[in-house]
Formats: sequence, C-alpha cells, structure tokens
Amino acid sequence: MYVAKELNGKMHVLPAIEIEYTGAPLAGKILHILSKNPAYPKELARVLKENEQKIYYHIRNLEKQKLIRVVKKEERGGALAKFYSLSKPAFVLRFDELKEAKKIPKNEFEPFIEEGKMNAKIVIGSPDPHGPERARSRDAHYAIDLGLFFGTFLVESRPSVHLDTEMKGEDFKDNLIVVGGPVINKITAMINEKMPVRFDKKKNIFSSRTRRTYRSDDTGFVLNMKNPFDNKKKLLLVAGKRYSGTRAAIIALMKNFEVLKGKKSIVVQGIDKDYDGIVDDAEILE
Repeated sequence: MYVAKELNGKMHVLPAIEIEYTGAPLAGKILHILSKNPAYPKELARVLKENEQKIYYHIRNLEKQKLIRVVKKEERGGALAKFYSLSKPAFVLRFDELKEAKKIPKNEFEPFIEEGKMNAKIVIGSPDPHGPERARSRDAHYAIDLGLFFGTFLVESRPSVHLDTEMKGEDFKDNLIVVGGPVINKITAMINEKMPVRFDKKKNIFSSRTRRTYRSDDTGFVLNMKNPFDNKKKLLLVAGKRYSGTRAAIIALMKNFEVLKGKKSIVVQGIDKDYDGIVDDAEILE
C-alpha cells in the first residue's frame, strides 16, 4: 500500500504497510472494536471485561490524539452516553518524508486512464495466422510489460486487452492502445497511411517530419494521435519494424513516460546492453 498526498499540484507518495496500533494493548483492543461499530465506554468495559475507569483513560487519550471521535449521543441508564468511532478507517506510522512521484502527464495520457480506471482498449496482434501475409504476432508478450506499466496507475482493473481479429464495429470508436506493426496488427494496417510515422512498402519505418527512413530491425516508434475512427478519442500506437523494435519502443515509453510530452511521436533504437541478443534498453533517435 501507499500513503499519498497532493502538494502544490504534485502527487507525493511513500511506500507503506498497514500496521497494528503500537501503543498500550488495551488501547489497541478499543480501536479494533471501534473499527467495527461505534460503542460507548461502559459497553467497551463490558465487552473487554476491564475496569470502566481504565476504558475512560484510554478513550480520553485516543480522543486527544484524534484517533477517535464522538459520532452520536444516546441516553443509557439515566445518563447521556457518548458513542465513539474511528476518525479514519486506517492509520499508518510514517518514518520518512514523502517522495515526489511521477504521474502520467494530463495532456498526453489522461484519456487512456481516468479516475484510476482504464479508459481504453489495448489491441494486440493475434497469435494465429491472419492478414494478407498470414502472419503470427510475436509482439503480444511484450504488451504484458506495457499492461503492467499502465496497471501501476489503476485503482480498479477490468478486462482491456483485445486481439486485432476480435475488433468490430463500435470497438474502433474508443481510446485505443495498439501494439505491433501492420503485418501482425490489422488496426495498424488500417491507419498506416494516416500516421505521421508509418511503415513504407518495404515495412521500413518512415518519419514524415524528418523525411528519414529507418531500416534496422531494432527500430520502433511510439505515436500519440487522434483516433482516426473517432476524432473525439485518442490512439496510442507502439510498434517496431520487427518484434525487437516493438520491445524497444515499449521500453522507451516505460523508462520515461513523459517522453511524449509536447510531441506526437518518437522514434527509438533498441540497445542490447548485456550482449545476450535481447533488446534491454532504447535510445531516442527523434
């Protein structure tokens, strides 16, 4: 769990675990009971089989620390009884200062996640032969990393992943996160000519902004644009010339997800730092 607080427009967080009250054992028992239902001191004394004065002593201390509060008053046995409840549903002891946390830039990524919920369809290429080239997707497992990345910003999860072959009708008119190039993902093939960074006839990556062509299998790109199927929605596309390029693009996005701030696209080159034949880092080419 995390303790989070927004200060001066920035979210600050500190990793934390839920702990039991570390004060007097009797005070901890009182808090535990009050976490279930409001109760008054005499009732607490009866349930805990403790001296009523001891209960009042701890009630006063807990109220002074603002851990409990009076929620109602009722007449019991000719006297006015105060019912207490926890002031908050949970307590955390903190031993360090809160650290500033990065968050998804509102102007770039907010449509895909809203109020802690996924507001987009993640579309991956089908692993079955499909399309004119009867290709099988080899990018899909890299999308797991992308899904885990977006998952860190969610407070509620729900099914969001769709195969490109499953997409029909109104499915296209949503915020879309598309993974893979035109050979293995039909969504990319359908919008390729409308993309500022796209695939040419030889499946090389071409940037209309710089007029450069990238031919390396380890090159990829991230594109943030309006959804061509519905201009009121957004589309985030992560693709490479080959699956290693897609991996490079996903790594670049996860490594610094503010990289698209103020940009509609980036082109990246995959790097194999440990010489094991697998792309494990990426540099931005443009």
